[in-house]
This record gives sequence, C-alpha cells and structure tokens, in this order.
Amino acid sequence: MTNNRLNPKVDEFLSKADKWKEEYETLRKIVLDCGCELTEEFKWMHPCYTFENKNIVLIHGFKDYCALLFHKGALLKDANKILIQQTENVQAARQIRFTNVQEITEIETVLKAYILEAIQVEKAGLEVNFKNTTEYIVPEELQVKFDEILDLKTAFEALTPGRQRAYLLYFSQPKQSKTRTSRVEKYIGQILSGKGLNDQ
Repeated sequence: MTNNRLNPKVDEFLSKADKWKEEYETLRKIVLDCGCELTEEFKWMHPCYTFENKNIVLIHGFKDYCALLFHKGALLKDANKILIQQTENVQAARQIRFTNVQEITEIETVLKAYILEAIQVEKAGLEVNFKNTTEYIVPEELQVKFDEILDLKTAFEALTPGRQRAYLLYFSQPKQSKTRTSRVEKYIGQILSGKGLNDQ
C-alpha cells in the first residue's frame, strides 16, 4: 500500500472512527492491495474507491455491521453467494457485511476477486437496468393531492426520475394512511419548487 495513494480525508475518517476502526483499516488495505490501481476518495462521508472516476466500492459502517458496498454489485456473478441487497428498493448496489476483522481476513482473496470483477464490469461499460419510475406505485395519498392541486402533478412530473423515485418510496413507506398523508403534505412546497426530497 503506497502512501501516495492514501487520501488524507480517509486518514482523518479512520482516526476519528470509534466503531469498526480496525475493520475499516483492514478493508482499506485489501482494496488498495488488490493490484488494481483504484483511486482512494472520500465520498458520502466514507472511503470510496474509483476507477477512471467511476465508483467501484465503498467502505461503510452501521450499528450492527460494517460493509464493502459494490456500486454495481447487482452485475457481479457473486460466485460465493455473499452479496446482500440492503433493501428491496436498492437496485444496483450490493454489500458484503462483516462484524469483526477475522471475517474479513478469512475471505481476503475472495474480496480481491470481487473487486477485480467489479472493475471489469466498469471497463466493459455494463449498466444496471433500473426499474422505470412509471413502474413505481403512486400512493393514493399523493394521487389525492395531484387531483386537488393540478400544479403539483406537473411539478412532480418535471422532477428527475431519481427525485420522483425518492419521493414515491418515501411516501409509500408508512403503514398508516395518516402518516403517508402528512409526509405528502410536508413536501408539497418542496415539489412545487422543483426540489428533491433531500435538496435544501
């Protein structure tokens, strides 16, 4: 692992990590040692490894596990059946999860093989076929507002497909109609302003 490939922002992230620190450091070493000349970057507040400016793999942690996240994991063969789809709505990315350093070191060669395969997927220009926004169900509570406020439907349809999907998933999540309605009402202004769910 040559020092000129280490990103100072990742060094800082690791120095501040109070959970999964050793696991992060082990994963970082494996990614940078796989002989594949990935560039270490810091994106979404986590170490991210790119090939020719394309995201390949990200190291991140949660309460119960840390993970290597492959941005186009859905396209990997997954010969060892270790890739996990985080939620049913995640279309492209897949994780390999760990709860300790030993779990990582035991499959180091497998991880390197998956990383190399992910780079080959990128080199081949393969893309994940995303579900069209039109295939997502518009929650009844949003449809009611579309009928009440004509400009709302127009503004919603003018949003990028990604922003539309984010809203549809967010509005559909709650089990109770009351909660779905309050979510829709909270974001009417944001939609009319042409903004996405997380836009300021």
